[in-house]
Amino acid sequence: MSDARIPGAFLRPGTSSFSDFLAENAPDLLPARRSLPAGSGGAGDIAPHGTTIVAVTFPGGLVMAGDRRATMGNVIAQRDIQKVFPADEYSVVGIAGTAGLAVEMVRLFQVELEHYEKIEGSILSLDGKANRLSALIRANLGMAMQGLAVVPMFAGFDLDSGTGRIFGYDVTGGRHEEASFFTVGSGSLFARGALKKLWHDGLSSDDAVRVCLQALYDAADDDSATGGPDLTRRIFPIVWVVTADGAVQLDEAAIGALADQVVGARMDRPDGPLAPLPGAGEEA
Repeated sequence: MSDARIPGAFLRPGTSSFSDFLAENAPDLLPARRSLPAGSGGAGDIAPHGTTIVAVTFPGGLVMAGDRRATMGNVIAQRDIQKVFPADEYSVVGIAGTAGLAVEMVRLFQVELEHYEKIEGSILSLDGKANRLSALIRANLGMAMQGLAVVPMFAGFDLDSGTGRIFGYDVTGGRHEEASFFTVGSGSLFARGALKKLWHDGLSSDDAVRVCLQALYDAADDDSATGGPDLTRRIFPIVWVVTADGAVQLDEAAIGALADQVVGARMDRPDGPLAPLPGAGEEA
């Protein structure tokens, strides 16, 4: 029985892509379809931006972490923004760029994956998830050209290969897979330098978390738009660990304890409280 209050399109079987459904029936709800006032080409200068996101793999999974600072020009707009979100049970997405649009894109991506699972009765493959996010970013190109760019990072546990995988993007939606570790955001240059020195094969899950915290600490040390562990306000990076058991966010108390170790140890040595590299201390 039809309901006059609900348009017919909402009751008919259709595409497994929720974003395609919106584009056809309610395009004004898509983040990329928002119209800007005339002469607002510099809108990016007055919109809060979020940085920096890091991700590293370890045997059996991956870790993604993001700092908590959002900036608006040279002003700190927010000190406790969330930049890493669960995409579904086995994947996470971190945002960099225009914060408001990025959060809307993440929410749309979450619904996109859930919609596909309900329509098709199965989980989308990790490559399929990465491609869906690529399409959402490509749809935002018009906003990006007006200074409202969104450049997320996507990562997840591949149930087929049994490994953690990381995907990076550009503003046109171009997708590229990264090996071992990756960073995005204004502090990515400094964070990547830290990861090059600290990442190695065979990291444990705990050490992978410490490596991410070290990288964010280095990024905050040289990039004013990146917020490091705030020991005074007890504001710490958001950290997610993704394995075959699913995606789990580490609680604030655990991250706070690790952050205290990292910051305290940096007074003695630049790499902090990390375990020795494989083979260190062995007799020749």
